Amino acid sequence: MPMDESQRAQIETYLSHLDSLIRRGRQVRETLTSDPSSSSAIAATRAWQEDCGVTVNQLSGGSKAHWLARSFSQAFLMRSASGHAVEGAAPDEIVARLLHVLEQAVASLSGMDAGPGVTGSSSASPEAPPRRFEFVHNPELRPVVEQAYTDSRRALDRGDYDLALRTACGILEAIVTDALEHKGLSALAGSGAPAGRIAEGTIADWPFETRLAVAEKAGLIRGGCARLPVVARAYRDHTDADGESGPAATVSERDARQAGQVLHVVMRDLDPGR
Repeated sequence: MPMDESQRAQIETYLSHLDSLIRRGRQVRETLTSDPSSSSAIAATRAWQEDCGVTVNQLSGGSKAHWLARSFSQAFLMRSASGHAVEGAAPDEIVARLLHVLEQAVASLSGMDAGPGVTGSSSASPEAPPRRFEFVHNPELRPVVEQAYTDSRRALDRGDYDLALRTACGILEAIVTDALEHKGLSALAGSGAPAGRIAEGTIADWPFETRLAVAEKAGLIRGGCARLPVVARAYRDHTDADGESGPAATVSERDARQAGQVLHVVMRDLDPGR
């Protein structure tokens, strides 16, 4: 059963809140690394950890057996060689572990469809399943976007936000174009497609934003692209002939994460049976 709009809105709210916690956590860790004895840094870390705990409790439905709640608790423990918990880990290490827990929550929420997802009662920790693009109609395109998706996640993990955003936008453009081409120009004629472009029969030549707008008007996707950052909408304008980012492009971590989240929303729209 597809999720309703209220569920989608709730997920978007949680994703935005998680993004904020992740940004705060990175700032806290930087401060701790430079001055681990700073009383203000320690206080900020404790406040951040408390906020993380509240969010994790909400997402896990208050169940301590939930995989997210267990991951949160385990982040504070240091293991001996035998695997037993012996003492607390260093503050900056705890922050790093909690950031990983928050990233797991983002990944789980971003991949939700009608299932229980993060807020379900399952105690099993989610695997990181490879993203499949069976909904893409062009079979030659599927392995390309699957690899690009992996590359985008790796770029995000290592802090290459420019590459992560450009790759996510490239996937978004490719799968939306595939859906438009499968729909057909005649069916798109009443969906806001430029008359001149329809006559030329070149959907792939339409501007990126035009393709997104037509896909939305045609009912292929919902309104998730409204959250796409400005730099993402113009990502082609900041890419040179070799596919490298130009000097005018400034991509923040938030930009990259939002582009990835929009991609996940559009993937769900194009593959409602997931």
